[in-house]
Amino acid sequence: MALWPPLNSGMLVRTGHTVLTWGITLVLFLHDTELRQWEEQGEPLLPLTFLLLVLSSLLLYLAVSLMDPGYVTTQPQPQDEPKEEQTAMVPQAIPLRRCRHCLVLQPLRARHCHDCRRCVRRYDHHCPWMENCVGERNHPLFVAYLALQLVVLLWGLCLAWSGLQFFQPWGLWLRSTGLLFTTFLMLMFFTLVIGLLLASHLYLVARNTTTWEFISSHRIAYLRQRTSNPFDRGPTRNLAHFFCGWPSGPWETLCAEEGEEGSSQVV
Repeated sequence: MALWPPLNSGMLVRTGHTVLTWGITLVLFLHDTELRQWEEQGEPLLPLTFLLLVLSSLLLYLAVSLMDPGYVTTQPQPQDEPKEEQTAMVPQAIPLRRCRHCLVLQPLRARHCHDCRRCVRRYDHHCPWMENCVGERNHPLFVAYLALQLVVLLWGLCLAWSGLQFFQPWGLWLRSTGLLFTTFLMLMFFTLVIGLLLASHLYLVARNTTTWEFISSHRIAYLRQRTSNPFDRGPTRNLAHFFCGWPSGPWETLCAEEGEEGSSQVV
């Protein structure tokens, strides 16, 4: 009985995603689409490429879904104050916060996720389709998954369209291609959703902000007192830091540097 809650949430969501992915792929292969035409013509390269892309997107989905998103693992000591070496590494203008839920010392840009019941570094959002948070460690892979998934969906959409033959009588057409037409509509919906998600995440990454910070900036202490994003270093440096980890450094240091630059300009 203790295994039922995890099976009912994360396991079932991931199983549903896997079944839906391979189910749609099977429909594309069973109907008279370009996939079958390539097979009948003895050209297996493109069908194999499509299968490899589907498999890669599924493995990337499982990797993002199962990996640690960047949980804050520092164990709290409620009776003690923060150690001297901890406070020395952080500018005094940005005091460390203690989470009121799990009592860990939160670094800058971390947030407590009520679904995961953990604090996550550079928290972006909790993704219900993955049953996992998107945070500092898995956010780049999440964006890569969205990009690869969009490629697979666009290709699948073209394949489904190639199998729809509208010159047949309505009744015969519905019996022969009804399932393929339903798959086509599903692919259109998923393509629209994934495309919008990818565009929004690339926009936020280029500004070095997160979904949570973008939506709730008026509620966040280190953002509501500033007129601009303290972490923004320009699109090129923001993208390089996000995907390559360069330039590296604590968020507290970047925030303090931005504050010093702003004060020097005022003087």
